[in-house]
Amino acid sequence: MAKVNLERRAEIGQEKRARTRAQLLAAASALFAKRSWASVTIDDLVREAGVAKGTFYVHFEDMHALTVAVADELIRSFDEMIQLRRASTSDPLLRVAFGCDAFIERALEDPAWGALVARMARSNPSVGERARRRLKEDLARVLNNLPGGGLSVDLALEAAIGVVLQVLAAIGEGRLKGAVGQPALGAVLGAIGIGKQQAATTLAKLKRAKAAPIERAPAA
Repeated sequence: MAKVNLERRAEIGQEKRARTRAQLLAAASALFAKRSWASVTIDDLVREAGVAKGTFYVHFEDMHALTVAVADELIRSFDEMIQLRRASTSDPLLRVAFGCDAFIERALEDPAWGALVARMARSNPSVGERARRRLKEDLARVLNNLPGGGLSVDLALEAAIGVVLQVLAAIGEGRLKGAVGQPALGAVLGAIGIGKQQAATTLAKLKRAKAAPIERAPAA
């Protein structure tokens, strides 16, 4: 009788579960792109994903848990996408501006995306944890350069995120439209203790940097 490789069998099981979970997340993202996320039911989701209803409960407790996971994946993938642009400068304040501006601009392009990200990030602090960590690192460097130190890093982090999420929510609800990116970013900089002159300089730098091509690091 052939010897059963229990370790490989376990790996296959994990790979299958990961694929099914990704399938559910992709189906949810597709549905959320076409209609309000609050209107999507589990029946809608499993029909879109092509899986049995019981399969859903293997991976998620309820639709809220799934929606949190979708929002977390949206933030993670978007944050990864903007890393090249953010890493193109060593100026920590400009890096903060790049990151916050990118999320605001993305919400202006897709208000439903902004609404989902804002609601889920507010309801679950673990959503967007990697993006929060990167922002905190940049803020720590910014505050070290401010006269008197300014706010604590944790307070500055919550202030910046609070403004960004409020703007995303307002865009998602249709209360903010048009060219609100620069004023909103100015509010973020003010919330972390940046003076008007320095904020104006940073916004000007950001505008120039966004218009310039991204310089990629040479291949190893």
